[in-house]
Amino acid sequence: MEYAGKHRQEDKKPIFFTEDLTKVYHMGEVEVHALRGIDLEIYPGELVVLLGASGSGKSTLVNILGGLDTATGGTVSYKDTQLTHASESELTNYRRYNVGFVFQFYNLIPSLTARENVAIVTEIAENPMSPEEALKMVNLQDRMDHFPAQLSGGEQQRVAIARAVAKNPAVLLCDEPTGALDSKTGIVVLNALKKVNENLGTATVLITHNVVIGGMADRVINLHDGKISGIRHNEQKINPEEMEW
Repeated sequence: MEYAGKHRQEDKKPIFFTEDLTKVYHMGEVEVHALRGIDLEIYPGELVVLLGASGSGKSTLVNILGGLDTATGGTVSYKDTQLTHASESELTNYRRYNVGFVFQFYNLIPSLTARENVAIVTEIAENPMSPEEALKMVNLQDRMDHFPAQLSGGEQQRVAIARAVAKNPAVLLCDEPTGALDSKTGIVVLNALKKVNENLGTATVLITHNVVIGGMADRVINLHDGKISGIRHNEQKINPEEMEW
């Protein structure tokens, strides 16, 4: 499979495009510059890892790409849609129909089974897969009717991934999806994300501070102090099973 991140084909348009993107938070009289001029293109089907220390701007960037936050300056576009000055209702619709989110903490509803947690999303999506299909994709077909308390941390995170991909989003944004897991369980979760990226062609952006995880990406983008400090293309990607941390 050819990835546009490695080979920028003329017929491949970016799914995300940012130019001079800035974000300033005001905390009393103090200004915190979270992003300081980000120029970035992300392509359909890419798996991109955002690497950086805490406070480097990774989560702020992903929150803006996902329509959870707005930029202070610059531009950000999803396909041909300008998100920079979108209204709250426009951002809500954008998130609902185009973006899947996976966070460090699973945010499952304790009183619902795995199947029911996924069904919540499929009921509001335009072209969803079934909850059963989504859970099968992350190898939880035997745990569909278990409640979160009956599942391990890795299983709960895979339910969260199934919930995110069940609406067939064009984009999957993952903020430290293995941050609360040990390495063995984290590798299972990374394999689930890899499978989604490859099988569905979902552009996947994965935030981590773990350098090793960058090996599975098409591109690794390093952030430091709100700026892109480097971009690396992986000519040879490694499988999650080959990782040690």
